[in-house]
Amino acid sequence: MSPLPPTPGQTVGPFYGFALPYPRGHELVPPADPAAIRLYGTVSDGDGMPVPDALLEIRQAGPDGVVPAVDGALRRDGTRFTGWGRAAVDSAGRYSFTTVVPGPAYPGRAAFFAVAVFARGLLDRLFTRAYVPGPGLEDDPLLSALDPTERATLIAERDATGDLRFDIRLQGPDETTFLAFPQHGAYR
Repeated sequence: MSPLPPTPGQTVGPFYGFALPYPRGHELVPPADPAAIRLYGTVSDGDGMPVPDALLEIRQAGPDGVVPAVDGALRRDGTRFTGWGRAAVDSAGRYSFTTVVPGPAYPGRAAFFAVAVFARGLLDRLFTRAYVPGPGLEDDPLLSALDPTERATLIAERDATGDLRFDIRLQGPDETTFLAFPQHGAYR
C-alpha cells in the first residue's frame, strides 16, 4: 500500500462572499426611504485588480449621531434602522449599501461609517473608516493625526446623485488607511 500524498495546510478560502451574506443585509434602510443614500465602491488588491469574494460590514450612527442598539440586527423588517449591515463584493469588486448619512457621534468629530473588511488572504479582518465629506473633517482627532495622503484614503466622495463612493485598496501605493484596535490584535 502506498502512502497518501501530502495535503495542503490551508485552503484557498475562506470564501466570505459565498456563505455569509443574507437577504437584504446590505439594506440598513429600505431603498424607497426618503433619506436613503448608497454607500458604494470597489475593493481591489495591490495591483488594482478586483477582490471578488470579499465581504464588508459597516456599523454607523443614525442621522442624529446615535448608534442604535437594536436586537436582531440580522433581521430586516423594513422599518427599524439597525446601524449595521453586511455586503458581499461582486465579481468586479463592487459593493453597495443602502443606508442613511450618519451624524457625528461626538461633538468636534466628523461623521463616519466604521468598516470591517474580510477577504481571502487576510488572516483577520481589517478595520477602516469611511468619513462623510463635509463639516468636522478638519477638526476630527483621527484625521488630524494622519498625513494628507493617509487622510485622503478615509474620506468618501459624494457623487452627482448625493450618494457616497468609498473605494478600498488592500495594499499598494493608494492603500486605504487601516486602523488597529488593541483588543483585536496588533496590525499596522
